[in-house]
Amino acid sequence: MRRRKTQPAFVLCVRNEGCDDLEVRKVYQVLPDQAAAQEGYLRVIDDSGENYLYPADYFVAVELPDTVVKTLAPSA
Repeated sequence: MRRRKTQPAFVLCVRNEGCDDLEVRKVYQVLPDQAAAQEGYLRVIDDSGENYLYPADYFVAVELPDTVVKTLAPSA
């Protein structure tokens, strides 16, 4: 059975206390991580291309048009 590829998820940073590597009003891609979500964190890809855990309440989910998703996450 073939798995269907899921669309990448994106969030908007609304807070960054203590996280100098996050920019408020910037959109970031999120990777699925159920364990982190249960603890109140999101796994976010930063500008370096690496992913780190950040408090979930620093972000709000955003829905982007497909053309924007393809630009931000070309492998989508």
